[in-house]
Amino acid sequence: MTPPAATSTHDSRAGPRNEAILIYVNGTIVPRAQAVVSVYDSGFLLGDGVWEGLRLHNGRWAFLDAHLDRLFEAARAIDLDIGLDRAGLKRALDDTAAANGMRDNVHARLMVTRGVKSKPFQDPRLSKSGPTVVIIMEHSEPSVDTFASGVRLATVPIHRGLPLTQDPKLNSHSKLNCVLAGIHAQKAGADEALMLDPHGFVNTTNSCNFFIVRRGEVWTSTGDYCMPGITRANVVALCRANAIPVFEKNFSLVETYGADEAFLTGTFGALTPVAEIDGRRLEPLPGPVTVRLRALYAALVASAGD
Repeated sequence: MTPPAATSTHDSRAGPRNEAILIYVNGTIVPRAQAVVSVYDSGFLLGDGVWEGLRLHNGRWAFLDAHLDRLFEAARAIDLDIGLDRAGLKRALDDTAAANGMRDNVHARLMVTRGVKSKPFQDPRLSKSGPTVVIIMEHSEPSVDTFASGVRLATVPIHRGLPLTQDPKLNSHSKLNCVLAGIHAQKAGADEALMLDPHGFVNTTNSCNFFIVRRGEVWTSTGDYCMPGITRANVVALCRANAIPVFEKNFSLVETYGADEAFLTGTFGALTPVAEIDGRRLEPLPGPVTVRLRALYAALVASAGD
């Protein structure tokens, strides 16, 4: 039997335009081949930095204030001076979009590291030249095929950790635990990893927030051990505004296996249906609640200003 084709929440329509993109590096916008950072950069050496993913929709950055709030909070948490204020970062985003002639179906990855170190060691005081700010902006329209086929999840032994180790709410460059979770899932024949929290409750996937639908109710985790997803928060708010019962709560794999629908949320793919969890199929696909919420979210993005 031929295994199902691999899918991802980050699948997009392929095109050659991204080979010629211009990238922002520390105030200069350069061709992709010239967009480089030092091998002594803190991000390369240690994963010492924070980042945000943003979508450009009809010339506007969707939910920009929420993304910048999260970025500056993360930078403060790791004692990192971004070197630009909010207006400066927005100007950098707008300038990069303008240089690329981009207005719609664009994904931007805004990255800030502690900068170039004088020696290749951990001590943050060795970061003598910084920060490093990079913006990669690509033409990127989420795949309609992925929404139709859904993604397959496998529960993995890599958990989202306690805040006293590395707080999972921190959108840092240090994503090795999520990479390892993804490897476990792919070795099991799935597309993404379903990760549990330290108490064994269902939490999130390696790259997106996770929701289930049971008997018309939408459930997601408490949020204690996952990224404070901006799309996640918007979906919860949309449920409340449209009389869809929604609960942020602890729930188990047993309850997850009994779900009528499941979906993932993220800045890139918005809402992506889940087709399978640990070999258990979810049908119909996509489910009616997922379809309704995706339409509500699309309308929200279309109306969202800066």
